[in-house]
Amino acid sequence: MPMFHNGNRELQDAFGSRPLADRLVERLRRGTFTDDDAIFIASLEYFFLATADPVGRPDCSFKGGPPGFARVVAPDHLVWPDYDGNGMFKSLGNIAINPSVGLLFVRMGEAPKRLRVNGSATISLDDPLMETFPGAQALVRVTPVDIFPNCPRYIPDPAAAKHSPYIPHADEPPVEPKWKAMNMFSDLVPPRKA
Repeated sequence: MPMFHNGNRELQDAFGSRPLADRLVERLRRGTFTDDDAIFIASLEYFFLATADPVGRPDCSFKGGPPGFARVVAPDHLVWPDYDGNGMFKSLGNIAINPSVGLLFVRMGEAPKRLRVNGSATISLDDPLMETFPGAQALVRVTPVDIFPNCPRYIPDPAAAKHSPYIPHADEPPVEPKWKAMNMFSDLVPPRKA
């Protein structure tokens, strides 16, 4: 399945970033989790989950728990428990009729990091693995399609009460992220639009 559709491509062409987008996918996109992905995901206490209903209306949810509540159990398999919530079952209800999901894992602070995971999810109410998650009322399993490390440049450092240094400011030149100067990408970075 291609990572980009016509809407993506039209904007990439308008901003001159199609070759860069293709290079990013070529160099960074993967379909299975690495050991570093597993360590990163297990270190976090939360992630953001995007789901959609039968007609494509999106829903975004915060999922939290102790470090390791979301975990990679195989290179092509991620799990997390569903805990008691408000009883609306927006996320799980969407997954039940539309298994496509998007997960965003974020570490804020001095060493920010992001990882996107798009894939297909299933829900189990009696999965034996639930026993390893105290308080779990269901277990969600995700098979990834696209795993993509994402530039962390706009992530703030809340503990230090610092905004990202990359946020644009009037009358100041933008601070460019280091990855744009890397040999594998620098020849394809388009000029900024004003």
